Amino acid sequence: MANLNSADNILEAHNVAKWFPTQGGRVTLFSDLNLTIGKGESIAIIGRSGAGKSTLLSLLAGLDTPSQGSISFDGKALETLDDEARAQLRAHHISFIFQSFHLLPELNALDNVRLPLEIRGDKDPDAIAKHWLSQVGLAERLDHFPSQLSGGEQQRVAIARAFATSPGLLFADEPTGNLDEETGHQIIDQLFRLNAQEGATLVLITHDTELAARCQRRLSLHNGQLHEVSA
Repeated sequence: MANLNSADNILEAHNVAKWFPTQGGRVTLFSDLNLTIGKGESIAIIGRSGAGKSTLLSLLAGLDTPSQGSISFDGKALETLDDEARAQLRAHHISFIFQSFHLLPELNALDNVRLPLEIRGDKDPDAIAKHWLSQVGLAERLDHFPSQLSGGEQQRVAIARAFATSPGLLFADEPTGNLDEETGHQIIDQLFRLNAQEGATLVLITHDTELAARCQRRLSLHNGQLHEVSA
C-alpha cells in the first residue's frame, strides 16, 4: 500500500474484519484487511464476483460497520460516530455512482441533482445542479424524467449529482455495468475528466481490468485481502 503520512490520507482501514453468522457457522469475508488511500488518488478495487467488493465499499463509506478493526475518513474514526454523524459526513464529503443509477423516477434530471443539495441546505442548489448537468452535456434535458433518458444519459445525471456536492471522496461501483461498450467508454472518460478537474479522490469498484488500468493504483480483493497489482 502507499506509504503516506496520515495528514495526506483521506481514507485508512486498519485490521478490518467482516463476518456474518449463518446456520452452518460464521462466514468471514475479510480478515485483518488494511488499506491507505491518499487525497486526490484514483484507486481501482478489482476482484471476481462474490469477492466482497461492494461490501468493502459499504464499510469504507460508513454505510456498514466492520466486525473488527477501524476505518478512518480524513482522520475521523467512523466507529466513533453515531448514525447521524456518519450520515452528515457522507452528505458533505462523500458521493456515490452506482451501476443501477439510483435516480428517483418521479423527479426530473434537474430535481434529481438538486435534491441532495437542498437536503443539506446549500445556497442556490438550482444553479449548482444546472451547472453540473451542463458539465455532463445535459443542459437541454433538465426537465426530462429518468424514463425519458437513455441508460447513458441516466448515468450522466448520476455523475452530475455525485460531483454537485463537491465530495472529497467519490465511490463508483461498477459504473458502466448496465451500459453498452461505447456508452461505457464515454461515461468513464467523463468521470475521469471531472475527477481530474475537481481533485476528488476516486475509488472505483470494478471487475473490468481495462477500466481499472486507468486508475493510478489497482488493488485486487482476493481471499479477504487486498493485494497491489503492478502496472
